Amino acid sequence: MITVTLEPDNEVVELHGVKTVLAVLNRFKLRPTMAIVARSGELLTPDRRLNPGDAIMVRKVTSAG
Repeated sequence: MITVTLEPDNEVVELHGVKTVLAVLNRFKLRPTMAIVARSGELLTPDRRLNPGDAIMVRKVTSAG
């Protein structure tokens, strides 16, 4: 199980069966260019593997220009 905090909504979701950052983004229908993902303060690329028990933050980003 992975614990995901979605920002800026501050919603917490638990996901089962996801193994990569890209899989998490796909669950929320986000492309890698639409969000940044971090674990313990470290930014994660879409190909990074996740471990059971990980807590990650997914921050939706938008362009204002």
